[in-house]
Amino acid sequence: MNAPTLPTSLVENPRLDRWIRFLPDRTVRIATGKVEIGQGVVTALGQIAADELDVPLERVVVLSGDTAEGPDEMYTTSSLSIEMSGGSIRLVCAEVRAKALDRAALRLNCSPQDLSVVDGRFLQNGADSGQDYWTIASEIDFSQAPTGAAATKPVAAYKVVGQSVPRLDLPAKVTGAAFVHDVLPDGVLHARMLRQPNPGAALQSLDEAAIRRAAQGELEILRDANFVAFVSPVEGVAQSAAAAAPAHATWSNARRIEPPQQEAAWLKGQASIDRTIGAAPAGSPTKRPFQITVSRPYIAHASMGPSCALAELKEGHLTVWSHGQGMHPLRRNLAAVLGLPVEAITARHLHGAGCYGHNGADDAALDAALIARRLPGRCIRLQWRREEEFGFEPVGPAMLVTLHVDLDERGRPADWTTEIFSATHVQRPGMGSGYLLAAEALAEPPPEVKPTDPPEERGGGGTRNAVPLYDVPAHRILHHLVVRPPVRTSALRGLGALPNVFAIESLMDELAARAGEDPVAYRLSILSEPRARRLVADVARRANWSARGPAGTGKGLGLGFARYKNRAAYAAVVASVTVQESVRVDHVWALADAGLVVNPDGARNQLEGGVVQALSWTLKEQVRFDESGIASCDWQSYPILRFSELPEIEAELVDGAGNPSLGVGECTVGPTAAAVGNAVAHALGVRIHDMPLTRDRIMAALLKA
Repeated sequence: MNAPTLPTSLVENPRLDRWIRFLPDRTVRIATGKVEIGQGVVTALGQIAADELDVPLERVVVLSGDTAEGPDEMYTTSSLSIEMSGGSIRLVCAEVRAKALDRAALRLNCSPQDLSVVDGRFLQNGADSGQDYWTIASEIDFSQAPTGAAATKPVAAYKVVGQSVPRLDLPAKVTGAAFVHDVLPDGVLHARMLRQPNPGAALQSLDEAAIRRAAQGELEILRDANFVAFVSPVEGVAQSAAAAAPAHATWSNARRIEPPQQEAAWLKGQASIDRTIGAAPAGSPTKRPFQITVSRPYIAHASMGPSCALAELKEGHLTVWSHGQGMHPLRRNLAAVLGLPVEAITARHLHGAGCYGHNGADDAALDAALIARRLPGRCIRLQWRREEEFGFEPVGPAMLVTLHVDLDERGRPADWTTEIFSATHVQRPGMGSGYLLAAEALAEPPPEVKPTDPPEERGGGGTRNAVPLYDVPAHRILHHLVVRPPVRTSALRGLGALPNVFAIESLMDELAARAGEDPVAYRLSILSEPRARRLVADVARRANWSARGPAGTGKGLGLGFARYKNRAAYAAVVASVTVQESVRVDHVWALADAGLVVNPDGARNQLEGGVVQALSWTLKEQVRFDESGIASCDWQSYPILRFSELPEIEAELVDGAGNPSLGVGECTVGPTAAAVGNAVAHALGVRIHDMPLTRDRIMAALLKA
């Protein structure tokens, strides 16, 4: 009999005690390397443990993102928390439950089949045996590796999984007690930074006297080559110093950026690493060619709170508190820069202001650690300024996507090529593709790295969702990984999925119009996957698609569909818009199939949040450059969707309990952007190919039509 295949997280953390511990207060502590960034994962993982152990949810305490106690599960990314960490916790808890029952049976001189578990207590033939997990735990060897051999609960036996229980992280967040920004230890020192304009720029002069005059208080200025920090017991003093510093600093070898570089079209023709994925084109010449090109600009993470971290070096041991997405990778990355053993660093997660992707959180942690190394014994609280957050975080890469298709005699795709121009979607340090920001400002900066992108087996980066789920006989991808973009780029929610889905679904509407067919009917004619067909048909019915009017009236109804990474949750979205001088989204219907849903309310929140963020990206957001770098450094120059602009959103999940849990966090993003793009095209009678769909682009498209 073959051994069960274990999730990667269990393979890489092969000790039960890294996952579970029974505490003296009669709670059970479940540890995860995944962290809470607004997706409700801590609550959902607790639900899984509660059901497998037969304990109430209130007895489950989830420890998230702690290098001293919890498992190393790398980063919280790619909608994998429930699938990977949840799958691991389910197997661990099932195994511990079985081991505990075996030990209890030995104590009670009975068969394990005579025992059941209620509230963590063991009942023998329905009567309280006097034994429970806490009396038995000392007899279990938790240093053992999980085997995955214990049977997990059938879905029909779940009592907590599938229920919309309140999120465990929200009470502290509502009261302002949970965020890293609010942690103020006694005697804390506040710090701010003067940022190196770009790697390779050298600080020629710094007028410290002028900065001290502007700060107007007790201030320490720390400098290490091109790394400059301002430290004070008074936060306002450090803030004033950092705000004044750029005007009193002179740099050499600063970059110069040209305005056209902020547009995705600039990527075409730049130096790139090129590869072809998929079957070669058919040998016969193209008979019925059709193509469409779309673009997305550089996008900011636009976190509501700027990056922040705390660090303290005490007796040779560094402790860092961060809102980054992976505490174990952060510990390794800090150790590499600081020259410390990994064991000399503890990294602990605290909540941040929200970020799906790689923003400045890890960079702020290194800033704080470098300052703490210079000031041992003092707790350092380092917070980025708003201008710094917008100007120096890694941004989501601009993308240019062209779809080349050859149509058969029925107007269906017979051959399909997706051509993608994009910078890297991953410069997370420690993965061979990038560094922590401050490392490049030190006296011995790291060498330049060759850019890479996430491989296809991990969902791809620029190629994510580039393969259509529709029935296409032959498909290939031409991926041009641009080597030197004008600014640092890295992961942002969905990676390349949004522009790729936007392109695919725009093409579907264009091909339907070319064939003289309804867009929904056209899709269903080349969509054989049953779960996908169900969603497309159902969301169209909910949106009253049959009443959709003619194009060009200023009112539009559009649909978008995708399965995230072609292996996570399915989502179909319909958007209703009114277009005059600008786009107003009136209503959005979002329907998803995520298989077994652990917390339906939490999952619906994820669907809705994905819709809102996609609306903002599609209609408003674009990072803008000036000659020195990113110029959109405040909320006026980088507008996002306002509450007053939110449409009515109906986000629902279909029953998928008979299927495994699928990652839901990013599934509505691409389909929402596509639905809005198609709705705007329907409203105007002309398509806008470049995001964001601004007033200027609307007017230009109408004038060109």
